Amino acid sequence: MVRTLTRLCLLLAALALVACAGRPELPPAQLDPLATSPEGPLYRIGPGDRLQIFVWENPELSANIPVRPDGRINSPLVEDLKAAGRHPTELARDLEAELSRYLQNPVVTVIVSGFVGQPDEQIRVVGEAAQPQALLYRERMTLLDVMIAVGGLTEFAAGNRAQLIREVDGERREQRVRLNDLVRGGDISADVAMRPGDILIIPESWL
Repeated sequence: MVRTLTRLCLLLAALALVACAGRPELPPAQLDPLATSPEGPLYRIGPGDRLQIFVWENPELSANIPVRPDGRINSPLVEDLKAAGRHPTELARDLEAELSRYLQNPVVTVIVSGFVGQPDEQIRVVGEAAQPQALLYRERMTLLDVMIAVGGLTEFAAGNRAQLIREVDGERREQRVRLNDLVRGGDISADVAMRPGDILIIPESWL
């Protein structure tokens, strides 16, 4: 009986090693090329962002407005101008071009005061997080940062069965991550670098 149990344990261990070898690990945070890049990408405005538009010496044309779900904005004298996907400076130049029909040499500044971002620049967290939500990716963001932002795990979470879904070269790939070890056990080796567009799925425990 003891010999049978020993063989069964060895077999299960071998299967686990084969499964781990067949699934590539995500790069650790310090090796992520996005995290080590000296200059991050410029912020692109997304639907749901809130914009403060200042028109120099024309306060009546200044406004604090949201970007509509279709990615466009309405501001004084300007209707249905595309904002999503533009950098704030690009949008300011677009507004100056529109306002130049009414003003001489308008000077516009656009400030993003409420950040949502483009969908492909978000990290979406679903399942057994305390506060499931879509987060705006930040430079050097790691899995630990994400878990802090969503308030950690619920008591019913199966954290070590969580899946990180990432698009690589146009193909979606899945990788299991160890959230219990990271959040509750303090195992920093379970931390991984995040990328824009990542999806983190946290399942419910079976027990």
